[in-house]
Amino acid sequence: MICSLSLTDRCIHPGQKNTNVRVSLPAVCFVWQIAMIVLFGVFIRYDEESDAHWVVYKKDHNVTDIENDFYFRYPSFQDVHVMIFVGFGFLMTFLKRYSFGGVGFNFLIAAFGLQWALLMQGWFHSLDHTTGKIYIGVESLINADFCCAGSLIAYGALLGKVSPVQLMVVTLFGVTLFAVEEYIILDLLHCRDAGGSMVIHAFGGYYGLAISWVLYRPNLNQSKRLNGSVYHSDMFAMIGTLFLWMFWPSFNSAITDHGDGQHRAAINTYIALASSVLTTVAISSMSQKGGKLDMVHIQNATLAGGVAMGTAAEFMITPYGSLIVGFCCGIISTFGYLFITPFLEKYLKLQDTCGVHNLHAVPGMLGGFIGAIVAAAADESVYSKEGLINVFDFEGDFANRSPGTQGGFQAAGTCVSIAFGLVGGAIVGFILKFPIWGDPADDNCFDDEVYWEVPEDEETIPPVLEYNNHMIHKHQEM
Repeated sequence: MICSLSLTDRCIHPGQKNTNVRVSLPAVCFVWQIAMIVLFGVFIRYDEESDAHWVVYKKDHNVTDIENDFYFRYPSFQDVHVMIFVGFGFLMTFLKRYSFGGVGFNFLIAAFGLQWALLMQGWFHSLDHTTGKIYIGVESLINADFCCAGSLIAYGALLGKVSPVQLMVVTLFGVTLFAVEEYIILDLLHCRDAGGSMVIHAFGGYYGLAISWVLYRPNLNQSKRLNGSVYHSDMFAMIGTLFLWMFWPSFNSAITDHGDGQHRAAINTYIALASSVLTTVAISSMSQKGGKLDMVHIQNATLAGGVAMGTAAEFMITPYGSLIVGFCCGIISTFGYLFITPFLEKYLKLQDTCGVHNLHAVPGMLGGFIGAIVAAAADESVYSKEGLINVFDFEGDFANRSPGTQGGFQAAGTCVSIAFGLVGGAIVGFILKFPIWGDPADDNCFDDEVYWEVPEDEETIPPVLEYNNHMIHKHQEM
């Protein structure tokens, strides 16, 4: 028996995994954060709207402060930021003994991911080749949060089964892959995907599923006692659901064009979300003998309408079209939790803790193809000639592209995102299989005690204080 100073103060038996990350986690955090400081110093600068030269810019271009993009984008940025840190974080607190890990590691992933995303997206989208600098503003912050969302979605499939060091690796590669597939889909294929059905949800979902498939644990049932919720953990997770549900219109409209595009995206998302709630409740109730509702469905499938509306949100899909999208995706997502997730685990050896297949992967894929159909059906009678040019950016090299061709490229973009997620996830999964990351053993998953200092469940009251308990006196009198 080999004794080792681990966080759980246990001895490591031959063949048992050592979850001590006292060296590896601080090393990764310090080294990577120092690397961020160096890279930011070399590349990152304020853009013209956040630089102190804005005063000069205003005079030269005859504009006022109110035309600074900050005042258009910052409210949406706040909403997206809350979704990333509060919504995603608390949605992952449903496990009875893994709330610290759910919300805490979500915090870690997002905090590192947004820094790396500002660099990766900057190199692809806003690098000034004359100066070699990346100029960032409020829209860069929104896009960085979007980039983090892909890795956070992937974390949902791996929840409770990986170490914080592995999650940093997942984020490093996830943000890198995201930036590349986003560049291919949005710049090279010229797809429109304001709410990220393709680039965020389909990619993030399949990225996490591929990693989980490679990291399959045949003996995970040894931790099944902890792979579930209790009353208060489900309540905390519902907080995350409500934050996500309320702010999703901001998520889908945050980087759309000012004016009608942003307005329409918020309306379409708002309507789709409402519709998906009712069908989720209906299918959840139908699935139980007594008609009782399952909190897993309510926490997750009610958000599927927002995911599926991401690509088509700024298009003229019509309000009733948005209702149809929400209606169908609530049903599809709930059926996924009822039938597809058990099927994937039993036959494809794919252990998906949060069910990201049903909330992100499939609705994201459907959202991409819905966007393709709506784009292909666009015409001047609905959009006007100027409207078509504005919504689909038919300018420059793409001035002669037709709506039908645009629809084809939208579908191709969806396939690119899925391919990047599956192939990239499989490669990252094999990297994470190396026995150096401090991941938990099969009988030690879904437990905060492995990586966190956890307080005792019940505090003992010193005997002297029992005399101050008024209930004791009442019992004595009775």
